[in-house]
Amino acid sequence: MTPSIASSLGAPARILPAFDRMSPARQVLALILGTAFLALASHVQVPMFPVPMTMQTFAVTLIGALYGSRLGTLTVLAWLGEAMVGLPMLAGGTAGLATFAGPTAGYLFSFPLAAFLVGWLVERGFANRMLPAFVVMCLGNALSLATGAAWLASLVGMEKAWLLGVAPFVLGGLLKSALGASSLSLAGRAASAFRRR
Repeated sequence: MTPSIASSLGAPARILPAFDRMSPARQVLALILGTAFLALASHVQVPMFPVPMTMQTFAVTLIGALYGSRLGTLTVLAWLGEAMVGLPMLAGGTAGLATFAGPTAGYLFSFPLAAFLVGWLVERGFANRMLPAFVVMCLGNALSLATGAAWLASLVGMEKAWLLGVAPFVLGGLLKSALGASSLSLAGRAASAFRRR
């Protein structure tokens, strides 16, 4: 049994059952819904150059928290795979292999890692209250920023990478982390209410 989120979040840490306890049909359905959610979040954006601000990290960390480290990571990888083959899944409807070599590639490659990290921490009870849940979401966002900035620095240098790829996104990352923790709480409460019926 996975650890539980404390009563302040009001639900088990895993909204879905563990990956290895799900039927194949349910795994596929969860993956499809997750990739659709990630795609929708990618299209909510504030245009910025060279890296647009989107709701992607919010969706990635929430998928990790709700799905767990294994299914969360697989879902994010499937979403990126859909983008690689040309489906308009990323910010601004972008897609294709060239996207994975451009200035945003580091952020894209960080997303499965962020989903895994958040899922792993939630599975082990680190999101046991609202504040720890917020911290867990912040760690996922920070991992994405650090990985993305490292890649961007290889293209434009460290100073520009900080100015263009990190500093403008810190406040947004904090807000998305707060929204992620709140969403996890709401999802947990809804799941608990459903199970009591």
